[in-house]
This record gives sequence, structure tokens and C-alpha cells, in this order.
Amino acid sequence: MSGIVYLLCLLTALACMVLLDLRFRLALWQAPRRAATVLLAGVALFLAWDLAAIAAGHYRMGDSALMSGIELGPELPLEELVFLVFLCYVTLVVWGLVDLLLGRRRQAPARWEEP
Repeated sequence: MSGIVYLLCLLTALACMVLLDLRFRLALWQAPRRAATVLLAGVALFLAWDLAAIAAGHYRMGDSALMSGIELGPELPLEELVFLVFLCYVTLVVWGLVDLLLGRRRQAPARWEEP
């Protein structure tokens, strides 16, 4: 069980971001196609960056009892891909939250307001 603690923590944080996004419609539930495109582009960019660092010898997978040990490629653990998805998704959610708080979105009047 301890071999997947880090992965479970990442997935839990990702699930929380999905729930936050769903509740306030900040990214994927506000503009699904656009958000998915940005998310995939970000993950692809950071994955290419990781692969270049691995090829250049700057990055090496550490040895931890908390990691699953599943490698997607040489020196590329599964947790790294999940982290990259989380990193890009949390950026989208924060961007949507700031956009919402600054009131830049056009929204229908709240239900409790009179028309």
C-alpha cells in the first residue's frame, strides 16, 4: 500500500480540483473543448520538457517507497504524468477562479435577485 501513497495523494488533489471546477464551472465545465485543448497542450509541453531533461541526463527518477514504481518510459514515473496533469489543471482552475472573482464573466442574474 505504501508504494502508491504519492499517486493517491496526487489523484485526491486532482479529484478535488475537478469538484471545485464542477461546482463553480471554472474550466472544463465552463468551456470544455477550449479547456481540454489547453490542458493537453500544457501537459504535452511539460512532458516534452521532462523527456528532454531525461535525455540530457538532468533528470533521474528517484527511489522512494512512496512511489508506485510504474515507469512510462526510462526514468519517467507514472506519478510525473499525473503531476503534470494536476499542475496544468490547477492552473486552469485558478485562472477561471480569478476571472470569476474579478467579474469578467457574463453571467445570468443570480436566482435570488429580482429580474
